[in-house]
Amino acid sequence: MSVFRTKGRSVIALILLGVLLVAGGVPAQAGDEEFGAEAKAFVEDMAVKAIAELTVSDLDKDKRRRRFREMMHEYFAFKGIAKWVLGRYWRRATEVERKEYLELFEQLMVAVYTERFERYSGETLSVERAEVRGGKDVLVHSRLLRPNGLKPIKVAWRVRADGHVYRVVDILVEGLSMGVTQREEFASFIRQNNGRVQSLLIELRKRIEAAT
Repeated sequence: MSVFRTKGRSVIALILLGVLLVAGGVPAQAGDEEFGAEAKAFVEDMAVKAIAELTVSDLDKDKRRRRFREMMHEYFAFKGIAKWVLGRYWRRATEVERKEYLELFEQLMVAVYTERFERYSGETLSVERAEVRGGKDVLVHSRLLRPNGLKPIKVAWRVRADGHVYRVVDILVEGLSMGVTQREEFASFIRQNNGRVQSLLIELRKRIEAAT
């Protein structure tokens, strides 16, 4: 999901828990069959929790944001993905810029994506099958079912075994990698601003202000 292209995309609400981020905390099992089954169950459980925790209609904005932030830090390896999204510019950034980028990226994720859950309109995630890819990856195929006869959206979750936990390392929406999309957009924005990471930080501050 692109941070800079979020208007009108409430249909993606159920996807947002995994976009650009790495989830963890489910014990990994040995063997392809067990891996696939557990990875599939992991995605199902994450979607169920997202609906239960974040789509309550009378939940006030601050509490919804707190819940999202708690879930993000409970399930996601936030710092690693944020660094990957910034790409080669992470190495070029100063320590001060890195610290501020991590803080702003987190604030923006919380502000933008909790608003999407607030606008939840009955979408459900149908998890269908798991496809083992190599020794550590499973592609969990699902569909985002939308109300009012709208066409379902194909969503594939790439789940990886890392030690004793499962982790979502990417999400493909209609075949398009959301992690790669965000990384390319950040890189493009920085290039258009003379390679200055500070320009991205300024833009992130603007986006946070607009979202809050």
